[in-house]
Amino acid sequence: MSCGSANPIRVLSGCHSLVRRLAVIAACGLSLTACSELLAKPAQNSPAPVVARQLPIPAQQRTGPDFLPHDRGWQLVWSDEFDGETLDATKWKAEVSCWGGGNNERQCYTERENNVQVVNGLLRLIAQKEEWTGTNMPPELSGTGSKLKTQPYTSGKIRSLGLADWKYGRFSARLKLPKGQGSWPALWMMPADNDFGRWPLSGEIDIMEAVNLGALCEECGEDKTENHTQGALHFGDVSPNNHYLVERTSPPDGGSPGDGFHIYTIEWGEGRIQWFIDDVLFMRADAKDWYTTAPEAAGNPNAPFNRPFYIMLNLAVGGNLSVNSNEGGIGPKTFPAEIQADWFRIYQCETDPKTGRACMDESSMD
Repeated sequence: MSCGSANPIRVLSGCHSLVRRLAVIAACGLSLTACSELLAKPAQNSPAPVVARQLPIPAQQRTGPDFLPHDRGWQLVWSDEFDGETLDATKWKAEVSCWGGGNNERQCYTERENNVQVVNGLLRLIAQKEEWTGTNMPPELSGTGSKLKTQPYTSGKIRSLGLADWKYGRFSARLKLPKGQGSWPALWMMPADNDFGRWPLSGEIDIMEAVNLGALCEECGEDKTENHTQGALHFGDVSPNNHYLVERTSPPDGGSPGDGFHIYTIEWGEGRIQWFIDDVLFMRADAKDWYTTAPEAAGNPNAPFNRPFYIMLNLAVGGNLSVNSNEGGIGPKTFPAEIQADWFRIYQCETDPKTGRACMDESSMD
């Protein structure tokens, strides 16, 4: 322990016994009154005293089929199998922010092991019910909003921003999703550079997102429980004149995405993006279906989805889409909850690197 710590409140907040408290006072040369005042203050970037409930460590998974079509020319260019003991810093950065993503989400993202873990060949992004005060905005938005914000939950989010991005390819991840009202896992892509302007002028590709898995769902078959994921595309003009395409689906085996691992994929080429769950194609968008009002895109029919994008995975708590669907709000027993990721694999078209179209599935959507 150092009395010269830049955050003495954080050091002192860990002193729970009288002996330890007195030792800190003596070491730091503080009066009992002054130290008590410090001890009474909440720590910044630290959890509430309540210890977050822990989830059991998952066993190592037997990886099933990856559903890669081996006869189309897709060449592996980037992957993470999570075989180490920590997040690979050459591939990912854990986001640190509390701003709520512009969707009124209720979590602070941290880089702590409580929220981001690699264990037994799996990445775990874990959402905990614990109050946290931390940096409000992520680095690229650091000039906006207040510097600090407090949220009632913590969670994990990883991004390849600044480390790796791609224009066109096949993007796949094998994931097991959390259940519960108020959970919102997402696998998505954003532009590496906002060449056409702020969201959504430069586009957004949602490979997979799901809300409230296992919650009440009147249109979800006989058992009336939510079992859908969805793909989406965001584009157009600035909010509130933005537009999006979305398609919901459920696993081909009829089960829940929260009961086992499934593979979520997009194939993206010039003028076309298409979505798969396991080996089933369920959504397709062509350039005629999207647009951007950015003047920089004039005369470019493929914009904004003709620029490099980076990839990310996160587990949000609450948020507009989640709390306004199914049973509403955030379930009192939903958290802690986690996403488990077995692997990420990204391919590009070896025979057609310029457009990627020669490797794409051209099956009819009828």
